[in-house]
Amino acid sequence: MSRKSDLQKLARIGGMVLDQQLATLHKAASARTRSLSQLNDLATPDAEGLDPMTEARAILRYNQWADARRAEINLKLASQTAEWLQAREDAARALGRSEVLRTLSQRKKT
Repeated sequence: MSRKSDLQKLARIGGMVLDQQLATLHKAASARTRSLSQLNDLATPDAEGLDPMTEARAILRYNQWADARRAEINLKLASQTAEWLQAREDAARALGRSEVLRTLSQRKKT
């Protein structure tokens, strides 16, 4: 085999690795986005139409539950953010390698 065909094969492999890393990045970003959305959905709902004491108790109970849920989501979000940052770094590295291999494989021998 020639060096050019070897480089072309490596470039194809580099492209496949890049595709896999981008898929991992997309999966991590989606999971992180879902958690961020869950946090946003925990805003205090309106309790209009109730007498003031009942409304205050309902809001207090909801806030107690929501605080516990936020703590759970924040722990998960921290882990997801770390995974997302790592996946982003890995995808950037794979992109660089893929581009270098592609460029080398397309170069004409001089």
